[in-house]
Amino acid sequence: MKKAILPLFIIITLIVSSFILYPDAENKSDYAIVIHGGAGTILRKDFTPEKETLYKKVLQEALQIGDSILRNGGSSLDAVEKTIRILENSPLFNAGKGAVFTNSGKNELDASIMWGKDLNAGAVAGVDDIKNPISAARKVMENSEHVMLSGHGASEFAKTQGLEIVDQSYFFTQNRWDHLQEILKKEKEMTPEDRHGTVGCVALDKDGNLTAGTSTGGMMNKRFGRIGDSPIIGAGTYANNASCAVSCTGHGEFFIRLGVAKDISSMMEYQNISLEEASNKAIDKLTQIGGTGGIIGLDKNGNIVMKMNTNGMYRAYSNSKGETEILIYK
Repeated sequence: MKKAILPLFIIITLIVSSFILYPDAENKSDYAIVIHGGAGTILRKDFTPEKETLYKKVLQEALQIGDSILRNGGSSLDAVEKTIRILENSPLFNAGKGAVFTNSGKNELDASIMWGKDLNAGAVAGVDDIKNPISAARKVMENSEHVMLSGHGASEFAKTQGLEIVDQSYFFTQNRWDHLQEILKKEKEMTPEDRHGTVGCVALDKDGNLTAGTSTGGMMNKRFGRIGDSPIIGAGTYANNASCAVSCTGHGEFFIRLGVAKDISSMMEYQNISLEEASNKAIDKLTQIGGTGGIIGLDKNGNIVMKMNTNGMYRAYSNSKGETEILIYK
């Protein structure tokens, strides 16, 4: 009789322990991906059905690229890079082809990427001739001893890596140019929320590795070589397999001051709270000091957050459970 009781006791103990140690096990996703295309004053009244369809089509294309890579066992690094490249190649978003103009009428691009497995990271800032800055950021991470390269030096490095270099005219889009002219006419009336935008992606692969990436054209009408949070590891981008992957969008100066992306990870680690709770606290902190924007995030179990304190954020997600959604308005 005693021999039968002992194995049963062990089995019950193991089952109970599994729920204590791994409370989210039932909800765990083999893979997941989340993307954003910037947050700000995005109102339904300003969108025609055709315009809304156009944005959603590009978001869907980007999401499908990343989802396909992850579904077939690819790395989250590949998924994030390839997904962001789609958004960089679209004139709809403030990154790559759709980058906004500086006060002097130029395009200056920033990007970063981080690998949660070993905390390796790469970034480029203030570049003006690299077609896909997110790919340059990855090359910095993988093929250099540095984390961030800027300006002409970053471009020279990109050339050695075989990346596509383009004439600055490639980044010209008429609507971005017209927007700059409008801002120059009524500069004092514009708020920072009217001028910024970013694209980003976070992904979890089947090996349990998290990656975060962010790319931007920066703030419309920026001066003096201004750099925002997007290429700064810990501010606009952060990934750690022990906690989460985060990409931010918004008024970068505030995200830098708070170190938002790393702060979310740290709150999860040190306060033992969920990604949802940590993200809500981060947005509250941002709001308290007057910052605007949004975040997307993934934890190691594939739990998703898409938070903002603005009127909208272009965003989408999908995962191995077949859940998917594309959203624009708050």
